[in-house]
Amino acid sequence: MESPPFHFYSASHPTISLPSYSSSSFLFLHKNPSFIKTSRSNNVSYSRTFSVRASSSSDSVVTLLDYGAGNVRSVRNAIKHLGFDIKDVQTPEDILNASRLIFPGVGAFGNAMDVLNKTGMAEALCAYIEKDCPFLGICLGLQLLFESSEENGPVKGLGLIPGTVGRFDSSNGFRVPHIGWNALQITKDSGILDDVGKHHVYFVHSYRAMPSGDVGLSILRRFLYPKVQITKKPGDGKASKLAQRVIACLDVRANDKGDLVVTKGDQYDVRENTDEKEVRNLGKPVELARQYYIDGADEVSFLNITGFRDFPLGDLPMLQVLKYTSENVFVPLTVGGGIRDFTDANGRHYTSLEVASEYFRSGADKISIGSDAVYAAEEYLRTGVKTGKTSLEQISRVYGNQAVVVSIDPRRVYVKNPTDVQFKTVRVSNLGPNGEEYAWYQCTVNGGREGRPIGAYELAKAVEELGAGEILLNCIDCDGQGKGFDVDLVKLISDAVSIPVIASSGAGAPEHFSEVFAKTNASAALAAGIFHRKEVPIQTVKEHLVKEGIEVRI
Repeated sequence: MESPPFHFYSASHPTISLPSYSSSSFLFLHKNPSFIKTSRSNNVSYSRTFSVRASSSSDSVVTLLDYGAGNVRSVRNAIKHLGFDIKDVQTPEDILNASRLIFPGVGAFGNAMDVLNKTGMAEALCAYIEKDCPFLGICLGLQLLFESSEENGPVKGLGLIPGTVGRFDSSNGFRVPHIGWNALQITKDSGILDDVGKHHVYFVHSYRAMPSGDVGLSILRRFLYPKVQITKKPGDGKASKLAQRVIACLDVRANDKGDLVVTKGDQYDVRENTDEKEVRNLGKPVELARQYYIDGADEVSFLNITGFRDFPLGDLPMLQVLKYTSENVFVPLTVGGGIRDFTDANGRHYTSLEVASEYFRSGADKISIGSDAVYAAEEYLRTGVKTGKTSLEQISRVYGNQAVVVSIDPRRVYVKNPTDVQFKTVRVSNLGPNGEEYAWYQCTVNGGREGRPIGAYELAKAVEELGAGEILLNCIDCDGQGKGFDVDLVKLISDAVSIPVIASSGAGAPEHFSEVFAKTNASAALAAGIFHRKEVPIQTVKEHLVKEGIEVRI
């Protein structure tokens, strides 16, 4: 079921309706609701004044409340991009002394409240907001102002806004987490929201959101600068609902000279068909990512395809790629490869959570888990027990399931009869080599080199249960072939789960994108080689989708 546009309210009313009321919206500007706190127990009496307006401070310093969980690098980069300096909160007094405060909350509600309470920052934050000081809450930074959250709870919030943060109901066909570029409709004029209405804005429901592109920068700019310094522009956006996403993927690995390059496989083989067998080099990762952002990519995905062999926290070049990319690319960044427990050469053990945390701090908005998720799903299906110790469970518990993508790498296995195997089969559109009408999709690990006794359908259902917020669905048979996505596979998986599914592998023409969106419930489609080789520009894909009546972010 397609999701409707979200309404942005700037209202004088004791009960405030917001898209973030049930989950986190992209960005909400909040400046002193004039609530009067009456006790330490977060019981609050409310006046009827609630305003959304720009900061009037003339200095160039922004105080940033970063409590140490998740990626706030994108917010830092956006603030610097707009010409402001950043002062990090170290003590509660830093909050009270701020001339303007931005709180980009990331992660789980309960963990964030624990940190705020233990450090004394919860009380300081309430006091700051009550003083009628400029405050901008992003995602969890807004959610925490409410009385409580149902996330792993109920958990008490700061109690500054009446209401409970609850999870969206997926039983009506909505995909939760709701991830993507949705329309934003302003229901009451507010100067700080000029230029925003009828544009696509990036949402990640239910637990966190991230600043994105020109619209996010416009909102942030109008918060930081006095209104009189900015000429109002007429809104010319045409967004009306959730857009289908077009994602650019960059497979990154070291070549034989030790340089990080973007490469592309042919059924997962990334070496040229020459005597030298050198790694196929299609460009530099930071430069390509920047170009794809300019070209209109809705997200950029990095896959460190040597990460399963090497210790990822020792891969400083890859971490630098993320840091440099996030400075100039204002769409979500996903990174995958080697996210699992590791012991380095010195015997130091690192948990998968520590590995993921370093990726987040370096600029990733989401992380992608591959082989480790397969092993976790196999164990879960065998025992029926959620141990809470797998990388998938640990990371989703701390950072929220919307921050965790599971990458599935299956290959097609034809069978004559569905009863021949214990796994879910589909009737295929194209018969097998011996006239087979059915196939199941065997999952693989270690870059597609090892088959596992689990099907893509069974894996997808299991990882959703374990905490995955999105599925990146590849297909080894289609990889690098340019003949289109495996629609049979994408339909099978997107119909089976309630979380978003990204179709991957096989795109060779704009028509392949419209086909997969028309015939399946995929929320996004990803491509690599056709973009790297400039065979099909991203803008050409989007123009085609618009002609076919498919909403995209332009």
